[in-house]
Amino acid sequence: MELVMAAEELRTVVNRLRRAQGQIAGVIRMIEEGRDCEDVVTQLSAASRALDRAGFAIIATGLQQCLADGDMEASEDREVMRARLEKLFLSLA
Repeated sequence: MELVMAAEELRTVVNRLRRAQGQIAGVIRMIEEGRDCEDVVTQLSAASRALDRAGFAIIATGLQQCLADGDMEASEDREVMRARLEKLFLSLA
């Protein structure tokens, strides 16, 4: 299944991923500087949420495309597609 995202959706996902990238860099810096454990965990949690939100946005777009287009390869039936999408969704849970 090929994922095609509209420009605004793509921009939103990329921004979330860049935010997570900056937060992860911040976590690394904090660890190297010996910062407080609570601060490190708080920053790590924020990075994790940013990654989760980007992942959910990508999966939601994929679901929307599957439902709207019904674009399945001949060898795939709805149950196989549902199982693939469920596996992707659960990988973020």
